[in-house]
Amino acid sequence: MTATADETRGTTHGTAPTPLSVLDLVTVGAGRTATDALRTSVAIARLAESRGYHRYWVAEHHSMPGIASSSPAVILAHLAAHTTRIRLGSGGVMLPNHAPLVIAEQFGTLEAMAPGRVDLGLGRAPGTDGATAAALRRADRLDEGADDFPQQLAELIRFLDDDFPDGHPYRRIHAVPGPIQATSPGGVQDPHRPPVWLLGSSGFSARLAGSLGLPFAFAHHFSAQNTIPALDLYRESFRPSAALDEPYALIGVSALATDDEKEARRQVKAAVLNMIRLRTGRPGLVPTPEEAEAYEFSPMERDFADSWNANVIHGTADEVRSGLDDLHKRTGADELMITGNAHSGDVRLRSYELIADAYGLPTT
Repeated sequence: MTATADETRGTTHGTAPTPLSVLDLVTVGAGRTATDALRTSVAIARLAESRGYHRYWVAEHHSMPGIASSSPAVILAHLAAHTTRIRLGSGGVMLPNHAPLVIAEQFGTLEAMAPGRVDLGLGRAPGTDGATAAALRRADRLDEGADDFPQQLAELIRFLDDDFPDGHPYRRIHAVPGPIQATSPGGVQDPHRPPVWLLGSSGFSARLAGSLGLPFAFAHHFSAQNTIPALDLYRESFRPSAALDEPYALIGVSALATDDEKEARRQVKAAVLNMIRLRTGRPGLVPTPEEAEAYEFSPMERDFADSWNANVIHGTADEVRSGLDDLHKRTGADELMITGNAHSGDVRLRSYELIADAYGLPTT
């Protein structure tokens, strides 16, 4: 097994059937600020590290008032300064929004800050609406999108490895920090670079990740009906590579544990109302449970809420553990990455603590 594969695979702690990790959307609740949300992210990252969660990822979103994670690289640098062991990464960077060289430079810098702890997870969706996506891109790249993702990915990997072939127009361009420093006269820097993951919610990235022999992260938390087909496709398509000698798939899971089941229902109802507003073009701060309880859901909104809630594992710590264990058995995922969405940062922090307790994860 390669070094990258060793980093990909986590160590099972306590009685967890598979490594547990954290996906952070840096949510901003009504009456709170982005500063509050980022402080919560630091607190959760430190808790996750002390309780044996394997990795902590931040997801790129834009033009959404209730999600303060528009710049994953900046947030990850901040988290790296407040942690020492836990793996940090993007879940993910939306590659069509960026020039590959910029991402290679950003994550090369992160790797230099936190050697051996950085993951580069990549998605092909914009992470926002079409108008915002256009605003993020140069005028000459407006036609680029998901269909160009394989070419963008190949270019990014070339920059990360510093191995454009002779004659290529980018042959003399180097992503710094990166391998070029280790091969320069007097250079002694470790040429290690962050492992690349592909993210997806359908079969496209599953097949691509498998064919390239890359680890794969599936967004079960908002595309549950596609989870097993996508994982099957990934495993069937997998070809061993320098990164991995066998498939490795994690799934993102929406899960929230509270001290009593009734409180979990209240918190999840607020998160669902937030999602309804987002899906209907009314994004805002995450509402309070009190606002959600007073809200009159239309029949269509209630149907959406029922469908959404069916894929959110919530309740007491034991109930959440049971749901996570069942999901692991059904999917065979190599890792579960938990995203706990709630209005309050304290509720999110408590949820990760309760889940760690339920699995007997150690306190270090």
